[in-house]
Amino acid sequence: MGRLLMGVASGALLMGAGIYFYQGANEGDAGTQAGPSTTSSDAPLTVADAEAFVEGAEAEFREFGEFAARTAWVQNNFITHDTNWLLQRMGAQSTAMSVRYATEAGQYADLDLPASLERKLTALRAGITLPSPNDPAAAARMSELTTRMGSSYSSGLMEIDDEMVDHNELENIMRTSRDPEFLAHVWNGWREAYDPEAMAQDYSEMVEIANQGARDLGYDNLAQMWLSNYDMPADEMEAEVERLWGQVAPFYEELHCHVRSNLNELYGDEVQPATGAIRADLLGNMWAQGWGSLSDVAGVGSGESAYNLNDLLVNNGYTAHQMVEVAETFFTSLGLEPLPETFWERSLITQPRDRQVACHASAWNLDSVDDLRIKMCTLVNGTDFVTVHHELGHNFYQRAYNHQDLLFQTGANDGFHEAIGDFIALSVTPEYLVQIGLLNEADMPGADADLSLLMDTALDKIAFLPFAVMMDQWRWRVLRGEIQPDEYNSAWWELRNSYQGITPPVERPADAFDPGSKYHIANNVPYLRYFLSHILQFQFHQAACEMAGWEGPLHRCSIYGNEEVGERFNAMMELGASQPWPDALEAFTGTRQMDGSAITAYFQPLMDHLREENEGRSCGW
Repeated sequence: MGRLLMGVASGALLMGAGIYFYQGANEGDAGTQAGPSTTSSDAPLTVADAEAFVEGAEAEFREFGEFAARTAWVQNNFITHDTNWLLQRMGAQSTAMSVRYATEAGQYADLDLPASLERKLTALRAGITLPSPNDPAAAARMSELTTRMGSSYSSGLMEIDDEMVDHNELENIMRTSRDPEFLAHVWNGWREAYDPEAMAQDYSEMVEIANQGARDLGYDNLAQMWLSNYDMPADEMEAEVERLWGQVAPFYEELHCHVRSNLNELYGDEVQPATGAIRADLLGNMWAQGWGSLSDVAGVGSGESAYNLNDLLVNNGYTAHQMVEVAETFFTSLGLEPLPETFWERSLITQPRDRQVACHASAWNLDSVDDLRIKMCTLVNGTDFVTVHHELGHNFYQRAYNHQDLLFQTGANDGFHEAIGDFIALSVTPEYLVQIGLLNEADMPGADADLSLLMDTALDKIAFLPFAVMMDQWRWRVLRGEIQPDEYNSAWWELRNSYQGITPPVERPADAFDPGSKYHIANNVPYLRYFLSHILQFQFHQAACEMAGWEGPLHRCSIYGNEEVGERFNAMMELGASQPWPDALEAFTGTRQMDGSAITAYFQPLMDHLREENEGRSCGW
């Protein structure tokens, strides 16, 4: 399962939120098609053989891909025993097919190939998220394990006030409650709701199968295989991640110090001490990955936000459907074509009352052309207003590159796909809210509110960065055998403390599997893309604002309505994965290196303020 075929989380591929759905393929009706093969002849392989092999692969992927996509869509929208069975069978076929093509692609490694053809073969070989050994039984077992873990996560329930509550509502409680005892109860309850002991056992077995699959494809382990998908050697990419994190870590440490001090003032030493790590359940998020709902607690200056987007949406009578319409309008204001009418007919925008669905927001292209959809249990609040911009970014990206050959119908790297929508969301500024009628011009905050506006953004964007790094650091170490199954949970919290300065609110039992509380672990979606996207989105924003001739503070810039920016933006998106990601980055930003300096430029006023405010405090943990 992976980049090209059905991965029940990232021809189908869900790569979750945003999770995004890539249309790829699957094996035939019962996995009996042999597909193109070059192993039957003793003649030396040629470039023509490689071209024929890739052409056959793309044809098979496209032929079965729509069935795979629609199977996954139905299962995500109707979670039952039968749809799980269908998804499991389809996933097993997908895995077997992807392994078959990856294995055969390796036969052409020694040929002198055109760059485009070499790129396609690399995508076939390294683009599998979860490879299994070339064995139908192993593929079937892999699909059984991954389907069960994903279903357990999506169907997990916790009892509150004699009512069974799903994770969507539990996340809402974590955002809104300020009762530390209740927060600890909810935080712990979700980590019991998905049967963590069983999930840990499934995860351990899945790691063994996937690592053997990676070894069969010529990699030392699956971690190396994942890190080989970035147009550079795996060890260099891992070092690049740490370099980028090092650029932004000082700002996170100042933010952590400020937020911890405010939480100490609110709750007292017994709940949140003034030094050391922060209690994970107090940060307004089920995983302490984004702290945006703490704007009332962690604000700067007066401590009040310049405006409350939640209130603006409610007071203006917004519906979930209208939020999506407004997000589409942003993209069309850049000169991009509207989404097809089928998007509105077929998307799931709000949570149904009559059934369980996978509420995790995702964007889909079910036919590799224009059957674009989102699946989201949208609530009328500021968080989801930003999220719908993010998800539609995936859709517009998917459509922009749909003219490319099938193997190039994906992002320049996976961080690009995640960055596109968030780059647009950075333009959700006061000026933009006035333009769309959500905020009255008379109420638009002046320059004296900039620190408050920056803090609101930092609580989401900066707080997220160390979480995004540690997620895959944990998985890379698991996949390399550096963390054994009996160490899963303890190692998880060691990394969380090291990178985030976070500690659990209650003692964690030995059989806990807290990594499984996160969708992207239970559904095996690599997470590095989200860290990279947070670097890239600020690079995109800075470059776009320079194109637009913006001369004010970077955090006040909105590109809404700028068709010149939209033209260059779309030109980058149209490349898909047809060129190495530095080429795509250069096409829009003028630079070939990912760089955290745009983040520094964006947040510099807040950074200066926090350093002054934190002087004399015992920062760090």
